[in-house]
Amino acid sequence: MNTELIEQIYSKYEALGENPESYLKGLLTAQPITYWDYVETDTLLSLQKPRTAYKDEAIFIMYHQVTELTLKMMLHEIKQLTTDQLSDKEWINKMERLNRYTSLLITSFDIMKSGMNYDDYNTFRYTLTPASGFQSVQFRMIELYCTPLVNLVNEQGKMRLSANPTIEEYMDNLYWKDAGCNRNTGKKSLTLQAFENRYQEQLTSLAYKMEEHTLSDKIKKRASLPAELKEKLREFDYLYNIQWPLVHLQTAQHYLDSKHENKAATGGSEWKKYLHPKYQQRKFFPDLWTKDEKNSWGIVSKNEQP
Repeated sequence: MNTELIEQIYSKYEALGENPESYLKGLLTAQPITYWDYVETDTLLSLQKPRTAYKDEAIFIMYHQVTELTLKMMLHEIKQLTTDQLSDKEWINKMERLNRYTSLLITSFDIMKSGMNYDDYNTFRYTLTPASGFQSVQFRMIELYCTPLVNLVNEQGKMRLSANPTIEEYMDNLYWKDAGCNRNTGKKSLTLQAFENRYQEQLTSLAYKMEEHTLSDKIKKRASLPAELKEKLREFDYLYNIQWPLVHLQTAQHYLDSKHENKAATGGSEWKKYLHPKYQQRKFFPDLWTKDEKNSWGIVSKNEQP
C-alpha cells in the first residue's frame, strides 16, 4: 500500500475541513467513469434536430455545432490571457492554440462549401429564416474580450459617435449592427431584434467588465513585446479578421451567387458587403500593424486567397 498517497489524501481533505474517510468510503460504491459518460456522447449526438427531410441539413447543423465548440475553446484560452499572470512562453503557447483553432475554423468551411448538395441547401435553408450565424453570441464575446469597443466600429460608425461615447453608444454602433439595422430609418431586422432581446444585456455587461482589460489592453501595458509573440498576435488578427471572413464570403457566394442569382441571406443582411473584411474593418490589435497594412486591410492577392 502506498502510505504516502494515503497521507496526501488525508491532508487534502483535512485542509478543507472534511472527513477523509467519508470520501474514501465513497470510492467503494462509485462506478468507474466511462468515455460516453465523461464526454456526454449520447447527449451530444442527440442535439441535431433538422427541420426538413433533406439529409444534408444534419451536416449543416453539426458543422455549426462544431464551430460553436471551437469558439468555446478559443474563449477558454482568451479568458486566461486576460485574467491570469502568464509568462512569455505561456502567452506564445496560448496564441499558438488560438491560431490553431482559427485555422480549423477556416479549413472546416470546406464542409459547408463542398460537403452539401447545392440544390438541397438552397431549398432547406429557407426554413432557417430569420436565424443566422450572425446570431452567434460567442463570436461577439470573443470580439469584446480581444479589443476595445472603438476597434469594433467601422469608419461609417465612427462618424455617428459623439465626442465622448458611452459604452451603450459604442454598442449601438458596432460594425455588425449594420447588418441588421437600416441606419437611415433606424428599423431593425427580426434577426437583430431577436439577438438583442436575448443577448444585448449580457454583451453590454461584458463590455463594461472588459473596459481597459481586453487582450489588446494587456498587450499595451506590457513593458516589452517579444518578436515571436508579436508575430503570433498578428497572425491571430489576420486569420480571424481577414482569412476567416473571406472564406465565409466565398462559401456564401458559392451557394447564393454562383449562378448570379444574388439570393438573400436567411438573416436578411447585405451579405456581400457585411462579410467582407474591407467593410467590417475589425482589427483586434491595430497598433501592431503599419499604416499601409491597415489601409489595405482585407485586400489580398489571388495567390493569398484562402
